[in-house]
Amino acid sequence: MSSTAYDCCLTPGEVDLATLKAIYHGNVKLRLNDEARQRVSAARQTVETILDSGEVVYGINTGFGKLAQTTIPADHLAELQRNLILSHSVGLGDLLPDNVVRLVMATKIISLGRGHSGIRLELIDALITLYNAGIMPCIPEKGSVGASGDLAPLAHLSLMLLGEGQVRVEGELVPALQALASVGLAPFEPAPKEGLALLNGTQVSTALALRGLFEAENVFAAGLIAGAFSLEAIKGSVKPFDARIHQARGQQGQIAVAAAVSTLLNGSEILSSHLHCGRVQDPYSIRCVPQVMGACLDNLHYAARILQIEANAASDNPLVFTDTGEVISGGNFHAEPVAFAADIIALAVAEIGAISERRLALLLDSGLSGLPPFLVQNGGVNSGFMIAQVTAAALASENKSLAHPGSVDSLPTSANQEDHVSMATYAARRLGAMCFNTAAVVGIEAMAAAQGMEFHRPLQSSPLMEPLFGEIRSRVAFLDKDRLLAPDIDAMRLWASRSDWPEAVSQLLPSHPKGEV
Repeated sequence: MSSTAYDCCLTPGEVDLATLKAIYHGNVKLRLNDEARQRVSAARQTVETILDSGEVVYGINTGFGKLAQTTIPADHLAELQRNLILSHSVGLGDLLPDNVVRLVMATKIISLGRGHSGIRLELIDALITLYNAGIMPCIPEKGSVGASGDLAPLAHLSLMLLGEGQVRVEGELVPALQALASVGLAPFEPAPKEGLALLNGTQVSTALALRGLFEAENVFAAGLIAGAFSLEAIKGSVKPFDARIHQARGQQGQIAVAAAVSTLLNGSEILSSHLHCGRVQDPYSIRCVPQVMGACLDNLHYAARILQIEANAASDNPLVFTDTGEVISGGNFHAEPVAFAADIIALAVAEIGAISERRLALLLDSGLSGLPPFLVQNGGVNSGFMIAQVTAAALASENKSLAHPGSVDSLPTSANQEDHVSMATYAARRLGAMCFNTAAVVGIEAMAAAQGMEFHRPLQSSPLMEPLFGEIRSRVAFLDKDRLLAPDIDAMRLWASRSDWPEAVSQLLPSHPKGEV
């Protein structure tokens, strides 16, 4: 946990995207507000009352899934909850990174804090203590179908509370029992309802989708700036960014993107140098940036709204309602909303990369760009950016396959009791690879556009864009002749993955306080 971490009082149901993004970046210490703590205690009392009455209620004193009709004797209830966690810890694959695990833990705390799960307050307090100490459960990335919740990965989270398995502290694997002791905690014996409350829920899918959203915001911003650089490099026209065009259509993302690009380029000497050149139209990848990137922005905003709701949701089962003393079984664990949101983000990420790759190809085509072939002098001896564009094409094409909707797939589980599932966990997880690919594509475009702008020197870009040009040059040098470009491409991928962008662009993003489009 960062030394600059600030205190965050969670109000379940009201946690915003900016807070979730801060949690993702690791500079937040958590606590639960008093009203939520009271709701949690009241729900637990409802469960205790049911247990005392001898009433048979699913999830409290019955089996689970296909075994829901099986009543469990009182002297086996604790064993039932422990066995549930152990038997469901069947994930495999690479461990989720700490930034995602922080979101998993935080959203689980928020969900339990809604006061519908019927667990003891001390269990939530233990999760908060472990989170604030930087003790991260080891959660394998594979093994969930997104209904009934993220069972396997959340079981691996829950192992930590039992003192089973390993956890990660500052990147090192440590026995869970040792980690619990380091913060003054003993292993928990889960009480009735608690194992099920921990395992049911959409927190892993939601955390992965939030990571995808935050990384998609970064590549969107980078793509907008790279596109503006490319427009300058080919001495394109800014007339298609006239606000009247976009107001006539009325699409809000399109209007916002056109305004942002106009702001970025205001005062560009390069563009002022050819105001009367007679250029009529640019290719779509330049001219239709507002229409394409605006649609991507609208998609990101829609997905962000869904994910913010889900991050605040009570998504386990059954749910406790203290006003009537009822425990009602439903299906809030079904992660279909998260799967759809992840699929929508995937479409946006793929398109950001697709249009960027087309602008890169345009820059290299001297017949269209007016620049030296492949952006290098003495072509033939030098290949310039020729094969860098091949890499970009390969990544953009790979994203087309990865963009296939995860939500359209389903395989039944639990002897057909769980006969339709969301596949949200995969849908969200694949966003990481897609954002990596698109960041590389956009980074290559920005590097190539900066190269193209060098041929217009001493003319300068705009006051907003020239410092960004300088940032690129601080990472990669002008290509005067062929050299090893792989390190430059990776440096530019990291440039495109950053989160600190000019206000003209960052204010468009869903996680920005002003991010309403």
